[in-house]
Amino acid sequence: MQQLSGLGGCTHPIRLDGHRTEYDVNTRTGEIGSVLHYLNSSTLPAGQLLVRCNNRRTTRCEACAEVYRRDTFHLISAGLRGGKGTPEHVAAHPRVFATFTAPSFGPVHNRPSNGRACRCGVHHDQDDDVLGTPLNPETYDYESAVLWNAHAGPLWRRFSTYLRREVAKRAGLSQRRFREHARVSFAKVAEYQKRGAVHFHAVIRIDGPGGGDTPPPPWATADLLTDAIRTATTKTRVDGPVLDDRAHTFTFGRQLDVRTIRSADFTGGQELTERAVAAYIAKYATKGAETATGALDRPLKFVAELAQLDISDHARRLIRTAWTLGARKDLEHLRLRAWAHMLGFRGHFSTKSRRYSTTLGALRTARAEWRRAQATAATTTEHETDTTYVLSHWAFAGTGLSSAEAWLAASLEPAPGTEGEPTHA
Repeated sequence: MQQLSGLGGCTHPIRLDGHRTEYDVNTRTGEIGSVLHYLNSSTLPAGQLLVRCNNRRTTRCEACAEVYRRDTFHLISAGLRGGKGTPEHVAAHPRVFATFTAPSFGPVHNRPSNGRACRCGVHHDQDDDVLGTPLNPETYDYESAVLWNAHAGPLWRRFSTYLRREVAKRAGLSQRRFREHARVSFAKVAEYQKRGAVHFHAVIRIDGPGGGDTPPPPWATADLLTDAIRTATTKTRVDGPVLDDRAHTFTFGRQLDVRTIRSADFTGGQELTERAVAAYIAKYATKGAETATGALDRPLKFVAELAQLDISDHARRLIRTAWTLGARKDLEHLRLRAWAHMLGFRGHFSTKSRRYSTTLGALRTARAEWRRAQATAATTTEHETDTTYVLSHWAFAGTGLSSAEAWLAASLEPAPGTEGEPTHA
């Protein structure tokens, strides 16, 4: 029970065979002394060492996905109001919340914001499975939809370059001089629309030349940043492949939403606070194509598997298109078969510029160090040492819990320190 409780609720842990030995080290002579701790997987109740899977997908492991969501929340929040090594004055920097969509690949069933009926003449319920599916699947451009997903990452990188140019232009600065006066920082996540196309939610901020540690110049405003984003978006394009005499060029969709992020005490008509933005972005960090389109949450080994899977027809056609395109030699660099379950998108779901805030790695390291400190305090012995030497060897032995372990784990509460930080921390 203690071993399972230490997983923090992870339902699909990684099983390891091996051992770990911790030795005392004489700090004056460097000599290795006595054994402080010894662990052998064969002596553990489960017969192996069980470690968290750390999967970010809710459909694969809710407990690990929740830790990832909270980490993303803190990462985004730190860049909006400070904390976790980021100064609090970033809350006064100009920042906006922007949503970038994909272009149209054909008309789909939807719920117009003006309250009108869908093009099919029906007022669809919010949970209607038909939402996002093509009105006419035979004319829907599945090829462009998959290729757009595959080029969404390069499209964002191109946009970030144009954005810096547009901000510098409005400040009357050259690209070289702009670096001496300001810096554009961002954090974004990718989300799948119901039609299976990726779009991006991003927090974009103007800092001083040293990033969040330095105040922005006087000319930096949210309105200037908003105008630069709109212009950069219209200029951003990425040339794609030429397939069967058809040249593909990729741009963002016409629907672009840019809103200024206010401080936490903003109570206007449409409140958009730091906490609301961080929570909204973190929510999508644990979701993939399977959440929006009913596709797969793991790679496909054989295309024949599609016939046996309980997925929507629209998702099946997107996956099959990605698999078919992946067989082309001129598209092998896109690795479409490996990412067919992601409908062609192979980028990171959450990314940020270097100086936006802390990193996921730093948050995980801090949590691991806290756990080690708690474990050390719980097993304090009379023998104290300043330095230790650890010798270990582990080999992968499988994943998941046995039926008996799963039954027992379901009745346990996570051990302290293994369930992640509180959302309000």
